[in-house]
Amino acid sequence: MSKSQQTGCFVLPPNPIRKGEGGLRTKGFFKKYFSDKPLISIITVVFNEADRLSDTIESVLNQDYPNIEYIVIDGGSTDSTVDIIRQYEDRIDYWVSEPDTGIYDAMNKGWRVANDQSHILFLGSGDRILNLPDKTRGLLQDRVIYGVVHREDGTVWHSTVNWTIRCHNTLHHQALLVPKQLHPEPPFDTVLKVYGDFDFNQRLFKAGTRFVRAPEFDSFACKAGASAKYPFDEYVQVIRKNFGPGWAFLTILLEFLKRIKRSVIRTFRS
Repeated sequence: MSKSQQTGCFVLPPNPIRKGEGGLRTKGFFKKYFSDKPLISIITVVFNEADRLSDTIESVLNQDYPNIEYIVIDGGSTDSTVDIIRQYEDRIDYWVSEPDTGIYDAMNKGWRVANDQSHILFLGSGDRILNLPDKTRGLLQDRVIYGVVHREDGTVWHSTVNWTIRCHNTLHHQALLVPKQLHPEPPFDTVLKVYGDFDFNQRLFKAGTRFVRAPEFDSFACKAGASAKYPFDEYVQVIRKNFGPGWAFLTILLEFLKRIKRSVIRTFRS
């Protein structure tokens, strides 16, 4: 870390309704990319989740990888979320608290201020990073790194990248490192309420992006969150936009068959 002037958007522009801002960047300290120590940007977006935020922050700050910048985007919380953020202010690179239009507006803000040469990882409040990829394994600017996600219900999500991503959300953002250089501008469609990250993953796949699995890369995903609502119509909308009506129809058919299967199982068990 050095104290110097940087180019690019390293803090958000002034906002008259901002509730607070701080971190190392506001004091002139910035992390840098090094070829032998690629920079990882971890971003947490949060709103009124003070009870779970400390676990997430601690999981990031306790990593032994030597080149991480940590960014926290708060949506103008009215609980004690900002008080908790301030407790870690001397170790957080940048944080801001201001109203937003939703989760993907907040994620776009985090993306905008992340270092242009970094790999970006999103953790929600309550999520935890358990283990980053081994050393600098595969952290190149032309590839996305993905790993394993342990979910709160005790199940384990093994991400995959193949043809099934055309009709299934096969990646979890808690174990996904995306080079900012693949999409320098904020990538999330703010019209979407739940599946903006799925949309972005599909677009990366469609563009021919190389995805590399790092088996030692794993995280913990808190059960609660926007994706727990599962609006199926938005899911199909994303697939139709990216891969056309044929894949959207296949998705609807597979969901119909899945529901029939669940109904049959419930009938036999009752």
